[in-house]
Amino acid sequence: MNNIRFSPVETRLIASLQTALLILCLFTATISRAQIPQGYYASAEGQNGQALRTAMYQIIKSHTSLSYNDLWQAFYTTDVRPDNGKVWDLYSDQPGGSPAYYFTFGSDQCGNYSGEGDCYNREHSVPKSWFGGSVAPMYTDLFHLYPTDGFVNSKRGNLPIGQVVNATWTSTNGSKVGTSNISGYAGQVFEPIDSFKGDFARTYFYMAVCYMDKNLGVETQSNFTGGDLKPWAQQLLLQWAAMDPVSQKEIDRNNAVYQLQHNRNPFIDYPELAEMIFGSDTSAFASQIFEYKLPVLWSISPNPTTDYINIQSFDYQQNKTDIEIIDMRGKPILSLQEEITENYRLDVSSLSAGIYLLRLTSGQNVNTFKIVKQ
Repeated sequence: MNNIRFSPVETRLIASLQTALLILCLFTATISRAQIPQGYYASAEGQNGQALRTAMYQIIKSHTSLSYNDLWQAFYTTDVRPDNGKVWDLYSDQPGGSPAYYFTFGSDQCGNYSGEGDCYNREHSVPKSWFGGSVAPMYTDLFHLYPTDGFVNSKRGNLPIGQVVNATWTSTNGSKVGTSNISGYAGQVFEPIDSFKGDFARTYFYMAVCYMDKNLGVETQSNFTGGDLKPWAQQLLLQWAAMDPVSQKEIDRNNAVYQLQHNRNPFIDYPELAEMIFGSDTSAFASQIFEYKLPVLWSISPNPTTDYINIQSFDYQQNKTDIEIIDMRGKPILSLQEEITENYRLDVSSLSAGIYLLRLTSGQNVNTFKIVKQ
């Protein structure tokens, strides 16, 4: 077989074309992954606290209301496992492990059940009795409705979510029912596993914004008073949101629900909103805080991450690169200058779990990435 040899000029041209194609693919993939309509959050720009909550309410309150029967079909796209096409059930899944069972869409719909693994049903993570039953549109809002094991759902009932100190019942994946150990509520609560506590927190934050004008606390045994989270619940959920950052599952589900309801969960699109609306962050909301500025000179992986971030450079002629990590309140966490000839491994093992900005600067070129540290 004859070897094909290229001149130095041809070699550089091919390399430039390959780099341009890679940059285009990266940029396109980034835009498609986000799927936030341009200008969707524009009316909330510059707001904070209750003003920001009201602005978000105005953005997300009006949406397509599905029928209760529509939910079965909706779950096929909103809650499908990417690894095997089965139902993604928060009450039985064991991330990083092997669940005791899987549900098949359609054939495993409840139905009758007598134990775990029998069938899945439509779980109101904010129990319907809290807002008065079949009240539209809360009754069928996909952002708080999940397909879950019917038996576990019945064990949870209409209990508030919280932290269990003495479990009276535990599911196969570790979800618990038992006595609360949170100051402010001494009754029975339901506690999901750690891997999904952030999911529940961002669901409840959504409900406290989208339905801030409704009564989600008809029953005293709930996480809400009117449309507001009870103080003990709000504090706990802020902790859960920080402990369990946004996952790819939540991002994909947010996009899938948007296709059906035509509204979004802003706490998945912008996790920092939790502290800005319900916490102590006084900074103003900026929907474009995360953006790629062409030309894209770097890519990063993995993201989310636990210990390190690989930084790949597409500009092999550059010399020094300024690397900065900034928290979502604008506080510098790390600053250094490194020569990234092609690949560089950045140690982030010492960072606390949460959302950060990674800013890379070389000359006049700046790329900013939002990173999730788990």
